[in-house]
Amino acid sequence: RRSDSSCSSQLLPAPADMAATFFGEVVSVFSRAVEEDEEEEEQLEEEEDLEIRRELAKKREVTVTWSCDTRTAMEDSADHTLPCSSLILAVGDNAAGFLSAYVLSSGSWEAAGHISLWNERCRDPKGDAATSSSSCIFYRSVADPSVLLCLCRSFVAEDQQFRWCEKVFGFLQRSCLRVTLLSTRPVTDYKTTESTHHLPVPFLRAVTTERHADRTPCGYLEPPNIVDGLPAAGAAHQ
Repeated sequence: RRSDSSCSSQLLPAPADMAATFFGEVVSVFSRAVEEDEEEEEQLEEEEDLEIRRELAKKREVTVTWSCDTRTAMEDSADHTLPCSSLILAVGDNAAGFLSAYVLSSGSWEAAGHISLWNERCRDPKGDAATSSSSCIFYRSVADPSVLLCLCRSFVAEDQQFRWCEKVFGFLQRSCLRVTLLSTRPVTDYKTTESTHHLPVPFLRAVTTERHADRTPCGYLEPPNIVDGLPAAGAAHQ
């Protein structure tokens, strides 16, 4: 006796966002409208990111403001730059304090301008840049207006250093300009084969450019020690 057996199969409808291939495999169906919406969202996010970067770059711009007498001296010069034979730049609280105590107090000086900038460690409002303790102020000698001092207590970020030098030196006559940069570093950063405990503190070391022909008041900075930050940017800009 033989009995026949039968089998039946039932196909379930696929969801709206799914489709069946002829092999029976179920795959997702992507809507062109969804893709376009995602592309528009990505483009909008990119535009917002670009706008944020532009605003941040604008906020981090370096601004130099000169006094009325200094601007007049620039306007009276042939190339509209400030006649300057010597610029002494002190970077950091210690160097600026030294210059203030031993140079500004020994002669007659007048405020010539100041620099405003903003970064992660320097957030002083621009309106208070000339009087803030973390500021960058220029002074001109009354006896010799071609001598300029700069006391820079502000932190200048790495991405602002080149722009800082470009702005400052762009205002100065550079044909016979002599630039002296003063900065300080902790003794623990000084690399030497000798023990730093036997070094007289403070001590001086000098770094000069190829164009410097005069004698230095102290010995040269020995390798592998290097100069970095704003002093290095200023020396490289010469």
